[in-house]
Amino acid sequence: MSGQIIRGEDQTVRYVTLACARGGKACNKTFNVGNPRPTGKTKCKAKINALRYDGKLRLTTIHNIHNHGLSPKKSRFFRCNREVSDAVKRVQDTNDIADVRMNKSFGSLVVGAGGFENLPFLENDCRNYIDKARHLRLGTGCAGALREYFVRMQYKNPGFFTLMDLDDDMRLKNVFWADPRSRAAYQYFGDVITFDTTYLTNRYGMPFAPFVGVNHLGKSILLGAGLISSEDMETFVWLFQTWLQ
Repeated sequence: MSGQIIRGEDQTVRYVTLACARGGKACNKTFNVGNPRPTGKTKCKAKINALRYDGKLRLTTIHNIHNHGLSPKKSRFFRCNREVSDAVKRVQDTNDIADVRMNKSFGSLVVGAGGFENLPFLENDCRNYIDKARHLRLGTGCAGALREYFVRMQYKNPGFFTLMDLDDDMRLKNVFWADPRSRAAYQYFGDVITFDTTYLTNRYGMPFAPFVGVNHLGKSILLGAGLISSEDMETFVWLFQTWLQ
């Protein structure tokens, strides 16, 4: 389904239209005429229009005939119908900590439910949950020890910079730090900077995120570093903004 909502100056809904997602004419944006992209558009006219009148939304147009086949069972794929239960979340958390790949973890849920059609969510929903739930899996007391170490470093030298990213439960998600030597080196050797999270990991499986430059001797020099909980866009935005700060 696709829809449109028009609001008045007081932000109340004045007009609503819900139409079939396969309505309209397909617009092929590729320049390769011999290999056009597939499309699901069929110029379907099915839609519902509603207009506010006397304080109530009243239906003005109802066209419920589709020009294509329907699959009611696929309604579970709609975003509004997909939900990951707390029990499944606990399983996903446990598997993620045990380094079980998502495809394997989701596959076990499929087997347990007796098939894909019996699950009210998709694999991508599980991936999204894990991306949001991940935090730095430090050992017992390690997060506190790390925080105390950074506090001591800042006390000894005000030029030591660090910033910690916490989740809603005050668990450590990401951390960035740069000592005075790295910050000074950036002023001289900050013309070209490399950044890579693929080649270094630690015993806890957390990506290490170094910012590296090249000094006047052609040797690599550390300009700042971080530990991150996941490699998604939100995490990298936080890391790069912190780096600039």
